[in-house]
Amino acid sequence: MNSNITFLIVLVGMMALMFFMQHSQKKQAQKRMESLNKLQKGYEVITIGGLYGTVDEVDAEKRTIVLDVDGVYLTFELSAIKTVLPIKEAVTPEGAVIEEGTAIEE
Repeated sequence: MNSNITFLIVLVGMMALMFFMQHSQKKQAQKRMESLNKLQKGYEVITIGGLYGTVDEVDAEKRTIVLDVDGVYLTFELSAIKTVLPIKEAVTPEGAVIEEGTAIEE
């Protein structure tokens, strides 16, 4: 009887652990898909091969992306993007946040 209770506790613990791990993986996958769907020209990314590049084109239908790597244009599958680097931002003296490359009107 005692071994049955111990077995049930271990089984319930394992199932709870599997549930939380799966839930965490789903959240990570959803966050990754959101960042890939937001890709636009000018974003900097890192591919799964470690290549740093700037997004030149995104084709949502074909799920491809064209990267500009120091003047060389390479086409990748969208799933080959490992990381979307944060957009560099600057703060004006008035406290307004602007993206890099945006003209500041005085």
